[in-house]
Amino acid sequence: MGSLGTFLKSRRDRVTPEVIGLRTYGTGRRVPGLRREELAQLAGVSAGYYTRLEQGQAETASEQVLDALARALLLDSTETAHLHNLARHSATPRLAEPPAEEPHERVLALLESLGEATPAIVLGRRGDVLAWNRSGHALLAEHIAFEAPDESERRPSMPRMFFLDPVMRDRYGNWHTLARAHVAYLRLTAGRYPTDARLAGLIGELTMRSDDFSALWADRDVADCTTGTMHIQHTTVGGLSVDYQVWLQPDSPDHRLEVYTPNDSGSADALRILSQQCHRGADSLRDD
Repeated sequence: MGSLGTFLKSRRDRVTPEVIGLRTYGTGRRVPGLRREELAQLAGVSAGYYTRLEQGQAETASEQVLDALARALLLDSTETAHLHNLARHSATPRLAEPPAEEPHERVLALLESLGEATPAIVLGRRGDVLAWNRSGHALLAEHIAFEAPDESERRPSMPRMFFLDPVMRDRYGNWHTLARAHVAYLRLTAGRYPTDARLAGLIGELTMRSDDFSALWADRDVADCTTGTMHIQHTTVGGLSVDYQVWLQPDSPDHRLEVYTPNDSGSADALRILSQQCHRGADSLRDD
């Protein structure tokens, strides 16, 4: 799913000498970013050692060396954490089938406390929907059965729907921005859990079936994606703009409670209508 060497090279290609104030002589550069020798000098390691590191021939890299490379490559805190994650694991880890994910009771209690006025969903480490309230379901995936997250084998996968479901693609006015965020977070997760066979299978499936995913995955971008904006064209309430923000639970740090709030009065009205419809739908089910 990714190795230390390939990530280092992708970030080295991204940094030009001009950005870091490195003087160069002549114009015959054959690499898009820094040369290995230049990066090694900036990080205070030998060129030979850095070359072995990038080629996967060095057995270990100390935290000090990794931090020095991160500074030289202008990595942010998330990219630096990803760099350390990659250094801790083999380039070819042995995959294992992970246990089914179950949302923590406190996460579910917090979701229930939101009611239907605030759309929200609970996502697992691979982007599977572990739970959602009715307004979160109606906002994001009303064409999927509400009960789908109840069974681990039927759970909707937000990354899979995002790249392979044409209904989802047509829903977002800023699809490309959100797609990049999905891929960047999946790469961060892959660095944290390199032995997760289901995660590897998801990434392999999306790479094979979606040219958009494959192109974005090749960029090797990494991000935590805890906040952002969605421009949605909803089939029931029309166009609206919402912010998403992620709440993490210490007891289950892999699980993300994602909450959606309106950006303007028109979007607030649209969410209010959606919430009222969800209330009526829930009431009718109870009456039955």
